[in-house]
Amino acid sequence: MKKQTVINQMTAATAAAVLVTGMILSAGALAAERDTINIVGSSTVYPFATTVAERFGKTGTFKTPKIESTGTGGGMKLFCAGIGIDTPDITNASRAIKGSERDLCASNGVSSIIEVKIGYDGIVMANSKASKRFELSQVDIYRALAKEIANPDGSETLIPNPNKTWKQVNPMLPDVKIEVIGPPPSSGTRDAFAELAVQAGCDKTDWLNKLKSSDEARHDKICRAIREDGAYIEAGENDNLIVQKLEANKNAVGIFGYSFLEENSDKIQASKIKDTLPTFETISNFSYPLSRPLFFYVKKAHIGKVPGIKEYIAEFTNAKAMGSDGYLADKGMIPLSKEEFARVAKNANALTPMTNFQKLP
Repeated sequence: MKKQTVINQMTAATAAAVLVTGMILSAGALAAERDTINIVGSSTVYPFATTVAERFGKTGTFKTPKIESTGTGGGMKLFCAGIGIDTPDITNASRAIKGSERDLCASNGVSSIIEVKIGYDGIVMANSKASKRFELSQVDIYRALAKEIANPDGSETLIPNPNKTWKQVNPMLPDVKIEVIGPPPSSGTRDAFAELAVQAGCDKTDWLNKLKSSDEARHDKICRAIREDGAYIEAGENDNLIVQKLEANKNAVGIFGYSFLEENSDKIQASKIKDTLPTFETISNFSYPLSRPLFFYVKKAHIGKVPGIKEYIAEFTNAKAMGSDGYLADKGMIPLSKEEFARVAKNANALTPMTNFQKLP
C-alpha cells in the first residue's frame, strides 16, 4: 500500500511538473515561433508603414516587419481574431476603429490596444491630365454615386440612382459616362469617402438630414450606400492599379489617398471639391472637405513576445519620421501639429492602451 502511495505521489508530482512546463512553454511560444513583426491593414497607410519598416530593418537589430495591404476592415478582422502567433501584431487604419471592431476584439481576448494617430490624409478624386479637371460639390458626388437618391419630385421618397452621365448630375459637368474607380467595402478609404463625400451630399436634402435625428441607422444606410450598377468600379486594395486605369481611360475618375496623387502628379490631377484642391495646407487645416486622420493599432499582449514591437513604435513616432520635416511628410503624409505629435508620441512610447475611440473630425 505504501509503495502504491509513493507511486501515486510521484505520478502527481510528474503531472504537475509537466503542467508547469507546458504553461511556461505556452507563454513563450509567441517569441519562440515568430521573430518578425506581422502588420496588416490599410492600403493608404501601407506606403508609410513600409517606409518605416524598411528603415527599421536596416538597423540590423530586428528583422524588417512583414506588411500586407488587406484594407482597414480586413485588417481589423485579422487583428481582432485573437492573441497568438497566427494573428497580426499591428493593423494600419485609414479611419478610427469602430465600436463593432472593438467588441470583436474584446470577444476574442484582445482587450488591450494601443492606438497611434500618425497624421492626416486627404481622399482624392482624380482623373487623367489629358482631360479637363473636375470641379465637384459633395451634392454632385452624392448624385453621381449614391445607390438611391432623393426623389426629384420633392416627396420624401427614394429612387434608384438614374444618373448615367456627369452632365445629368450637374449641367455644368462634362457629358461623359460616370465611371468612378475606387476601393472595395473592406477599405477604410471607402468608409471615410462614403461619410465625408456621399453622406455629406445626402444631408443637403432636408428630410434626409432630419432622418439622422429620428433614425440614425436608416439614415446611415441610405446616405452611405454606393451604387452597384457599374458606375462605381471596385479596384481592390491596390491604389497603384487605380492610377494605371486612369491613364488608360481618360474619362474615368479614381478615388485614393493624397500620397498616390503626389507620386503620380505627372499623370493625374485632383478634382476640386467645394472649390478646394487637396494640398498639404488644405488637408492639414481641414479646409479640404475630404480630410481624415490615419492610425495604426498595436496588440499590447504581443509586446515582449514578438521582438521589436516597442522599438518599431519608437521608430514610427520619432520626429524624424512623423515630425513636420520627417521622412513620412516627404512621402505625402500630412503631419500632426507640434502639440498633437508630442502627445501622441508620449502615449505611444509609454504603451498606453486606449480607453475610448477617436472619431473622424
